[in-house]
Amino acid sequence: MPTVTSLKKTSLNDLHTRSGARFIAFAGYEMPLQYEKGIIQEHLHCRNHAGLFDISHMGQCLVKGEAAAGELEKLCPGNITRLNNGQQQYTVFTNADGGTIDDIVITKFESHLAITVNAACKEKDFQHLQKHLSDRVQFQILNEHALLALQGPKAANILFNLVPEACELSFMHAFYTEIEGIRCMISRSGYTGEDGFEISVPNKHVNQLAELILNESDVELIGLGARDTLRMEAGLCLYGHELNETITPVEAGLNWIIHGNNRRFPGAGTILYQLQNGSELLRTGLIVNARTPVRENALLVDEQGSPLGHVTSGGFSPSLGKPIAMALINSDAAIIGSTVYAQVRNSPVELTVCDLPFVPRRYFRG
Repeated sequence: MPTVTSLKKTSLNDLHTRSGARFIAFAGYEMPLQYEKGIIQEHLHCRNHAGLFDISHMGQCLVKGEAAAGELEKLCPGNITRLNNGQQQYTVFTNADGGTIDDIVITKFESHLAITVNAACKEKDFQHLQKHLSDRVQFQILNEHALLALQGPKAANILFNLVPEACELSFMHAFYTEIEGIRCMISRSGYTGEDGFEISVPNKHVNQLAELILNESDVELIGLGARDTLRMEAGLCLYGHELNETITPVEAGLNWIIHGNNRRFPGAGTILYQLQNGSELLRTGLIVNARTPVRENALLVDEQGSPLGHVTSGGFSPSLGKPIAMALINSDAAIIGSTVYAQVRNSPVELTVCDLPFVPRRYFRG
């Protein structure tokens, strides 16, 4: 466990402190878990209005050169060479066994590709890129850049007051622009299931930009606690839970990110075989038929007590008012409406297998 003094801080740390944040250690950073209203109220505010998240702990980098898209396509099952200017793609870096090194977002621009990676994985991701990219491309880590996420049904109205052109973007598209003279990259994307935007901006300007956004009505700061409950309701994977170096994208239910014309990436044999024939394990949703939350790593069994798999994420859903979970279970047991059981404090808890997401995603697709 890192000590408080060894934790890194984002450039918005003082703002979080002034706003009454309760901090936790996350991926080597001191990050706000919640503010004074608490996780449930923050969650519901984001679902009904708009929330501003500091996600500056995540990694950002650029890959430049004519060969950049082709070389990245050799590291992930995506279709990077066919991206249009300003278009984004969610994909994964894979290892030789088909497991997931990290899930990432790649954005295509005329002069470069921008990549956003998870905070806990960024050092290994950057090393992975430096190891496998050739000298035909240039690799640049954006250490001096922060990242904000503005999420919720009122996000577009809020950003319209600052940069109207951003509201013309559709989901998973991005552009470079200025807000009050601050140069930034804005994408219509996010991790909550709501319409929203992510904004990459130099550290030296992030406080000014955050204050501009927070001056708008309907927006409040949201911590990592509500970020997690929001992404669970939206049925989105969290690296280290639904994805890791032994879980393939097919097992994680991410078949849609695998492009059949790309067979050059690590672990392609395993992943393409699973895509065609199915996998032994499959990610699924679970509704808990009790008030008892079922947490990560809880073992799941059938009515006879035979093991089926384990919970990858679990907690209370503020939108549904009940506990929910995601799990990796035997694919033949992943039947919508079927019953499985978890052992919680020596008592069996009944769960119903359900489809994902738990709440509808409301992305703006134009």
